[in-house]
Amino acid sequence: MLKCILLFLSEYYYKIVLERIEEIREKTEPYGVEVLLEKVPRTLEDGLTDYEGIMERIKNTLIITDDARTVDKLLKEKRYVVVLYHERNRQQCFPAVRYGVEDLFQLEYQSFEQVYLRLAGLPWEILRTERLLVRESTLEDVEEFYRIYSDPSITRYMEDLYKDKDAEKAYMQSYIDQIYGFYGYGLWTVILKENGRIIGRAGLSVREGYEIPELGFLIDVSYQRRGLGFEVCSGILKYAEEELEFEKVQALVDERNMASIGLMKKLGFAFEKDVKVNEQDYRLYIKKLLTE
Repeated sequence: MLKCILLFLSEYYYKIVLERIEEIREKTEPYGVEVLLEKVPRTLEDGLTDYEGIMERIKNTLIITDDARTVDKLLKEKRYVVVLYHERNRQQCFPAVRYGVEDLFQLEYQSFEQVYLRLAGLPWEILRTERLLVRESTLEDVEEFYRIYSDPSITRYMEDLYKDKDAEKAYMQSYIDQIYGFYGYGLWTVILKENGRIIGRAGLSVREGYEIPELGFLIDVSYQRRGLGFEVCSGILKYAEEELEFEKVQALVDERNMASIGLMKKLGFAFEKDVKVNEQDYRLYIKKLLTE
């Protein structure tokens, strides 16, 4: 997890931050994250002694810099780097950096943490309910998914995993890089807090041919009939409204899946119409979230 934010800045912006650094520290200190401010040396001959000493002492660090030369060095060392853009470095080029910011003082702690996790290839925690933790899926989760999907009732109304685990892991890696990284949401892993066991998947996706984000979920057969499906879906709908600011969420339910149809009604979804997807009949439900 993120432990330190190193602001490694040119003399110009170093002076600006020096006067206001407490504004940043006030946001990070409650999370136990240290904020350090260092000045980029004017020439390579000056060396990076202070920087090297800091990096030996501090682990799990996000580095924010406004200097292209420094970026090149940091990326070669496989550090987690964010570029700070301002009026004095508009002519510099930062082609290899994935993330950039323009106003440090407007960022909340969550922004620093989420960028760090994305650069480090670690999953975001999405939400917690009374009994459940929902986070982004990882390659390590795939084995547990095969255990859950091995019960035939799980795939009665939904698509199965790849037969080849390597193919499923390759798909998962692409999903992490392209779906989580682009949309910021997707199908997530559901974990029972009391024992850390993976018990299902749930989340939001965009189905081809539809504009409204779609709710999807599955719960391990061993943990069904405990209200966990309702609990996790309720949490996700709240997240969709409060964090993602979606106005509506849809659900496509196989017309034979009476348990899920009942859950949609309990969650407050309204039946919209019958639809056909890949020659299969579904019922389309929609739930309004934000007031239009």
